[in-house]
Amino acid sequence: MKMDTYFYRFLENVSKELALVARELEFSIFTSPRTMLTHARVFVENILDQVIRAEAIPSEQWNSLKDRIDLLDKHGYIKSEIRDALHHVRQIGNQAAHDARSFRYSEALISWESVYQIVKWYVEVYGPVHVKVPEYQDPKPRMEKQYDITEIEVRLKSLEKILTESVQQPINDQVDDNTEINIITNESQMETLAPGYTTIRNISYKGEQLGIPHFLRDAFLLPQRFTKSETFLIRLGAEQQARIMSELPRRLEGLHHHVKRFGERNDENLFEELKIFIEEEKFRRKLTLERPGELFLFYKEKHIVLTEKLANVPLTTEEFSGIPSLLRQLKQDQIEMVGQLPRELVILAKYENVGTGTVENLFNQITEK
Repeated sequence: MKMDTYFYRFLENVSKELALVARELEFSIFTSPRTMLTHARVFVENILDQVIRAEAIPSEQWNSLKDRIDLLDKHGYIKSEIRDALHHVRQIGNQAAHDARSFRYSEALISWESVYQIVKWYVEVYGPVHVKVPEYQDPKPRMEKQYDITEIEVRLKSLEKILTESVQQPINDQVDDNTEINIITNESQMETLAPGYTTIRNISYKGEQLGIPHFLRDAFLLPQRFTKSETFLIRLGAEQQARIMSELPRRLEGLHHHVKRFGERNDENLFEELKIFIEEEKFRRKLTLERPGELFLFYKEKHIVLTEKLANVPLTTEEFSGIPSLLRQLKQDQIEMVGQLPRELVILAKYENVGTGTVENLFNQITEK
């Protein structure tokens, strides 16, 4: 997805935070109308907070979005058409937050037009003089890889937190250097992350954090991928623990208590190998996205492009030396050509008397071919 092509880029000259939230709203219209409607309400609420601050209205006079609208309307700060647009975004946003019915694209598009009216009024009245608001444009469905709805929710909530913090910052206060760096870093990461890479949760071990990207949230933790933790994961799996990424606890300290005869060192090893696993998976995802339609065989951090010629190489002792037991067991499972091998070659270590060394031997011979 080209992250630079969104309608509200001009808002960056007014508020970088507002622009980023608007971008996520635009991307969510055709992915989840409900999400767009719910978070559009938060977006305009933050705009009104900035207006109230600019007009120096005492904060104790308002609590809800309706209070904010009524307050500005009562004092003549907004015209009737802006008031109506605000109420529309508020009302349909409330419905989306509480009503289980299906929301239509058309409802999101109508709300999107109301958001445009509100933004145009805000920029023209309270924004820099040099900023020009372009004519309204309907958003278009994107053909590129889309964000999953749960990933959009995470992105929006993160950006809304940044936006709220920026609004609440006292006007005359100096922003702490570290705070400013953190805000810039968070915005930059949110802006450049491709779909699937948003951190969905964090796992920690003794104070060290490991971010889990969205595309790995329910990834199967194949024990053979973890050299030092293979037996540990097998035993945990037998106890219905740590079979998939989402089963891992937020803190890995004490994970070994679920099984006997394992200790803290096993928790530490798993945490370190999770780092490697995540980086390998990121590389694999990048590879498959950059080369759509290609077939690959993976062994740990290595890969092979599976061409038609290579796929038709028979798995025989004439072609592959030194691994007769593996070849025999593959034939019993009717895996007779390289193209029939599993994408994740380390799975082959499940066979009797076959270890990762044997699988690596097969991988190296395939690579030579």
